[in-house]
Amino acid sequence: MLNVDGINLYYGASHALRRVSLEAGAGKVTCVLGRNGVGKTSLMRAIMGLQPVKDGRIAWEGRDITGLSAHQRARAGIGFVPQGREIFARLTVRENLETGFAPLPRGRRTIPDAVFELFPVLKTMLGRRGGDLSGGQQQQLAIARALVTRPRLLILDEPTEGIQPSIIKDIGRVIRLLAEARLPDWGPMAVLLVEQYFDFAKELADDFAVMDRGEVVLSGQAASMVEDDVRRYLTV
Repeated sequence: MLNVDGINLYYGASHALRRVSLEAGAGKVTCVLGRNGVGKTSLMRAIMGLQPVKDGRIAWEGRDITGLSAHQRARAGIGFVPQGREIFARLTVRENLETGFAPLPRGRRTIPDAVFELFPVLKTMLGRRGGDLSGGQQQQLAIARALVTRPRLLILDEPTEGIQPSIIKDIGRVIRLLAEARLPDWGPMAVLLVEQYFDFAKELADDFAVMDRGEVVLSGQAASMVEDDVRRYLTV
């Protein structure tokens, strides 16, 4: 579904991504691993259209989207949960969820029932402000807001960062449910997951890509992953 082919990205004179290629398919969780500062977030922002690439190609469902803006990519079925969550602290939970209506036609501007099946705690907090939620609840809200857009590709940038273990388990369960289409009226989804924590990624990954210094240095199916080879790119 998603094909990233040889993209280069610069911040001024700094070469942040170097000929990066990546694929993410429907019904699969593709994990991007690496230490801080190796280009993982830059890659996600490039895929989402938040940072322009110098060259290379990004294709989604067979269509070249390299030149599309972020809102056009959202309308094309790409959902994004950014690092740090970036929810609206002064808006209620309901209002935060409704910001996901923006890329949808008027007839589809509803919150899917599946959102509350996945995150039942949010249904009890619809009137509370986002800023009053715990970190784990805010992360659930950020994922739910992306799901309101009905994405067919969901990008999650370090969703476990700063989250308590019980919520991490819930997020892992949700990711697997989404990828495997085990929700009513929801087809198989491609999930692109950025992680630093190997054990969480290993549990979920169907495919993986390891980054170092702006490049993909290891990639393949999770079944072929050699743990020691991956871990040496994750240790400081």
